[in-house]
Amino acid sequence: MAPTNDHPGEQAAQDPIKLIGVRETPLSVDEVFAAVGDDAAGGVALFVGTVRNHDGGADVDALGYSCHPSAEAEMRRIAEKVAAEFPVRALAAVHRVGDLRVGDLAVVVGVACPHRGEAFEACRRLIDDLKHEVPIWKHQRFSDGTEEWVGAC
Repeated sequence: MAPTNDHPGEQAAQDPIKLIGVRETPLSVDEVFAAVGDDAAGGVALFVGTVRNHDGGADVDALGYSCHPSAEAEMRRIAEKVAAEFPVRALAAVHRVGDLRVGDLAVVVGVACPHRGEAFEACRRLIDDLKHEVPIWKHQRFSDGTEEWVGAC
């Protein structure tokens, strides 16, 4: 059977944004995956950003994220933009703030679309735009006692 875009499942959902949040509590991949579940989606793409143990050639001991009060609204604006550009069936994004340790989840995003290629592209756009546009800042603490503030996400 040849694919057709006439089926409602091939179109973007009416209200695809299922979960947006900035949290001080640990994030859950399962929560994001469940939020983007959609029977019409043939592809679900997830991105999980974790705290790594190094940056720029230096060992990272820990870091903290802080955000502007508008961060969640900016996340929603970006989610709406992605949903308008791709046939998104469901979308979710959560970012952690506060003190995190190496290995902790810092951000989890998920996108469900009718096909895998669209899901991959939409998820990539979502995380890239969140990273560049949402006012969330990272304060890294290095093993040598130095520290550094890094721009959004």
